[in-house]
Amino acid sequence: MSTGYTAVTDTADIDHDIAGQTVLVTGGAGFIGSHIARALVDDNEVRILDDLSTGEERKVPTGAGLYAGDLLDTELLKEAMDEVDLVFHQAGLVSVPASVEQPAESNRINVAGTLAVFDAAREVDARVVLASSVAIFGSPETIPIDETHPTEPTSPYATDKLAIDHYARVYNRLYDLETVALRYFNVYGPGQSGGDYAGVIKTFMDQAAANDPLTVEGDGSQTRDFIHVADVVRANLAAATTDHSGEAFNIGTGESVTIRELADTIVEVSGSTGGVVHIDPRPADIDRSQCDTTKSREQLGFEASIDLETGLADLFDAEH
Repeated sequence: MSTGYTAVTDTADIDHDIAGQTVLVTGGAGFIGSHIARALVDDNEVRILDDLSTGEERKVPTGAGLYAGDLLDTELLKEAMDEVDLVFHQAGLVSVPASVEQPAESNRINVAGTLAVFDAAREVDARVVLASSVAIFGSPETIPIDETHPTEPTSPYATDKLAIDHYARVYNRLYDLETVALRYFNVYGPGQSGGDYAGVIKTFMDQAAANDPLTVEGDGSQTRDFIHVADVVRANLAAATTDHSGEAFNIGTGESVTIRELADTIVEVSGSTGGVVHIDPRPADIDRSQCDTTKSREQLGFEASIDLETGLADLFDAEH
């Protein structure tokens, strides 16, 4: 199937103005972090710090240096951060259920780990681009969701993300550390694991490939803003060079789709014969989500470029 877009299994061809720098990607053996590292490795010295608890060494691009271990290993972090110019902080515990089961561990990884990165970055005067999340807003009062929308996190994970989102600006104001927080909406693309978060696409893809029914929770009317990982990489690169440090930006497409529409589209692009079935709704599921892209467009110069149907079709072709 030809859609005019090649799935981004290799992001080295993404245009950017970052060259000749020493770059650290925390969580660089994971989903988003490995794509960021791959986009930069040809033109920069790229280092990856990852404890490999969920990341995979095979995702580390050729030419990048791997520092395997915990963010809270002071000596390892200091070594990885030595003479670094730019940090993309993607490491963290991203599972909401895991954060509910172990809130203290979630806080250790997400909050204490981030503060360790900020402190180490201060020592070398490196800019930090931080992975935040739409989860900080909880169940939105209005959509689309802009950066001023009230925050009401509903899980330890979301609370952690809100804390580090605030800490990014506190470190910018108090210590003059250049920080940019990117609040990702639902990211999908090559190399993603299944499970919660935006893993519904991975789950649906695997079900479609097996010609099994796609299992939609509830009536499928809940909406999400799905953004391709290649566009998220572009947002990170824009944040790395923007003059607007000390700011937070919502990163999405500005378009929303119902989960039932998503399932139907995946059935169509995959040619699956399994159809769609509805199962019990997820407790406390958010009904609506859609990104207001005004600030990211005007201040970062970032706009998502990959439409959902194209991204899904090429992702299915690439991975199945």
